[in-house]
Amino acid sequence: MIILGTSAIGGWNWGGSDHKNDLEAIQASLDLGITHIDTAPIYGMGRSEECIATAIEGRRHEVVLATKCGLEWEGSQVWRNAKPERIAYECEESLRRLQTDYIDLYQIHWPDSLVPIEESWQAMLKLKEQGKVRRIGVCNYTLQQLKTAHEIHPVDTIQLPYSFIRRGIEEEIVPFCIQHAIAVLIYCPLERGLLTGKIAPEHQFPDSDQRSSLPEFSANVRKKIWEACQELQPIADKQGCTIAQLVLSSLRAKQWISGILVGARNRAQAIENGQAQTLLPNDMVEAIFLKQGVVL
Repeated sequence: MIILGTSAIGGWNWGGSDHKNDLEAIQASLDLGITHIDTAPIYGMGRSEECIATAIEGRRHEVVLATKCGLEWEGSQVWRNAKPERIAYECEESLRRLQTDYIDLYQIHWPDSLVPIEESWQAMLKLKEQGKVRRIGVCNYTLQQLKTAHEIHPVDTIQLPYSFIRRGIEEEIVPFCIQHAIAVLIYCPLERGLLTGKIAPEHQFPDSDQRSSLPEFSANVRKKIWEACQELQPIADKQGCTIAQLVLSSLRAKQWISGILVGARNRAQAIENGQAQTLLPNDMVEAIFLKQGVVL
């Protein structure tokens, strides 16, 4: 399942955004059957949630809305806060911004080392019991943190970074999730555009774009990924699709992945994501990336 990830909507960490394009991306996604939307208060400091509310007006019944809690900010400063009172407050704020009376999936965005997991998870469970949220999950938890939460009350979902060059969760977390029926949602499947074949090794990002300082966007890594994408291009051409669609369709073949978060900043990108839902996977994709030896 393709999930619309909205971290870029609202402009947070992606060098700005265009409100009209954002609305069109969300609405086009819905029209193409991508009805699961993932957001967070931190995305655009609330603007992402507000934009989603505008885009889905009159269509709430079609949408599975997922948002998060556990990050606090003031100006450009962001810190983790998963205290029970903060979780309760953030839920009310998200309900207000999203203009809804329930959230389908509520997730702790990042583990907070200063707050016991037991306290945070009990607060999440309380919201579920109150009917304000329907399912509860976590993001970016280690295996031990996941086990701690799951022992208190079953975790519905976990959201983690995963791609053909970032596979660390396969060793322990994925088997645990399979054993305990925890749905695994993955983000960064295209490594912020790196696995699309659209970012040449010499491309320069502005300082306002988070990719300008990420180690996976170093010249050496980009060169290897670029070479892999050049091998994938003929395969994509033969299947009549883009490299990004080829990668996403091949990830969909992994049965333990319940959802793949993919961003869209305009209608064209949303259409590209939608088309990836119907493509057949290709075994060569994984093999070509493995051959390059890039492991994040």
